[in-house]
Amino acid sequence: MHYMNKLLGFFELKNSLLPTIPWNQFFEDTILDKSCLWTIRSAVIEGNDLNLPRLVGAEAEEAMEFAQDLIRKLSDKGMVIYYPYFIAEKSGTLEVKTESILIEAVKDDLWNLVTFSDRAVTMYFADVYDTSGTTHWINGDSGFLSNKEVMELRKQVTRIRAMFRDYLTEGKSVLLEWSYAYTCDINRNKIGNKYLVFYEARTI
Repeated sequence: MHYMNKLLGFFELKNSLLPTIPWNQFFEDTILDKSCLWTIRSAVIEGNDLNLPRLVGAEAEEAMEFAQDLIRKLSDKGMVIYYPYFIAEKSGTLEVKTESILIEAVKDDLWNLVTFSDRAVTMYFADVYDTSGTTHWINGDSGFLSNKEVMELRKQVTRIRAMFRDYLTEGKSVLLEWSYAYTCDINRNKIGNKYLVFYEARTI
């Protein structure tokens, strides 16, 4: 039996065909572009990796100071990553099991769900091979996610099941975090069209 923690999940997403964050590892000499806002995340090699320090939507100087301090604290026990900040319109989790999937969603940032336990809707699908969009049950606001958004999330399940087949055959679930988001400038003005992005994966 083996498991995938946050650190392994970052690499799995980076090497996948899923729409994912363009993350890079932060080193002490990394210089961030001052024309962007940045998100700083961390992951540990082993041990508890829930609620690790993070900085979201910071200007370059603040982000670099935070990341450099985090590198010193983690030492050789983990890794610090960075990626351009995005504005989340809707966020949630996608839990994939061998024969079912569960979608939970919340308004704005995912932290509203994982930190404050806010939740707009939970949708359960008993057959991961059925792409008709028929849910077996819904709890919450059934109109929060559009049919297009639900179908787009569900279409990723085939890739997810292929990526994480070994974990799923061991009876584990794969939990991915996602947002429907916009790129933004340094003043948090939205740029371009809304897009789906995954930014964390782990087994549970």
